[in-house]
Amino acid sequence: MGLNGGYEYRTRIGVREAGLSVLGFLSRMYRHSSKAEWFARIARGMISIDGEPVSADRLLASGEEIVWHRPPWEEPDVPLAYAVLYEDEDLLAVAKPSGLPTVAAGGFLEHTLLALVRGRYPEAVPAHRLGRGTSGVVLFARSARARKALAAAWRTGAVEKIYRALVSGHPSGVVFTVDVPIGPVPHPVLGSVHAASARGKPALSRARVIERRGGTSLLEVRIETGRPHQIRIHMAAAGHPLAGDPLYAAGGGIGEGCSALPGDVGYNLHHMRLALAHPGDGSSVEFSCLPPGILRAGGVSEEGGTRGGTL
Repeated sequence: MGLNGGYEYRTRIGVREAGLSVLGFLSRMYRHSSKAEWFARIARGMISIDGEPVSADRLLASGEEIVWHRPPWEEPDVPLAYAVLYEDEDLLAVAKPSGLPTVAAGGFLEHTLLALVRGRYPEAVPAHRLGRGTSGVVLFARSARARKALAAAWRTGAVEKIYRALVSGHPSGVVFTVDVPIGPVPHPVLGSVHAASARGKPALSRARVIERRGGTSLLEVRIETGRPHQIRIHMAAAGHPLAGDPLYAAGGGIGEGCSALPGDVGYNLHHMRLALAHPGDGSSVEFSCLPPGILRAGGVSEEGGTRGGTL
């Protein structure tokens, strides 16, 4: 495991941040580090505005761009492989393993699906994201028309998304719907995370029990919206958190004093199938990825997929 190439985190100062000191802004913006740690970085010249290092007590003005020059660091070890399910001039569908982040965040920069994919397809832009612990289909746009069409499809709900999930307990019915709103709630480390919130945005998930196993149940879940961590939050809101989920508790919130992060793994969730209209000719296209063994019903072979790819 070697060092990555480092990164420059750039933030444009808005009206709300104007008047804050550099130290005050950084310790509020990046809560993963203490004020003492930020003070040390500032003292080492790692923070600049207009290309010049700044002092900790320098006051910020609206419109300025503050830059954190983070030096190279060792990223955590994660699975660094993916499989191509389908590719053409517009689309690229790949299978992401559990444990690999989709995009850079939380200490990951080069150990991400996006970085790996762009090593071979530099033009690729992800149409959506899967949580780090979630495996399965991720779709990328490879052309301008695909980027536009996919953005519109996700915005209008014209995408079918089917997942497999292993949840705690046994839902009372075979089929159930969850429509709890999802929005930011306080978090002791990050400031806020998405969870069930009466003030959140509308969200809709439809679940079907495939198999009941001891203290867990295997579900198929279709999401008609795409809120962050929607399935994890909605199954928890229904009283059946994903088995092993370190963050979301029954009710759809986070437990009191819980410091787990959204990127922490331990649960089993898989994006099994994605279907939409092809941005080139409008024909129906579907991409499938078989779930891992723990998310297959009774160990039975499962097939799927039409145009597109199946793994």
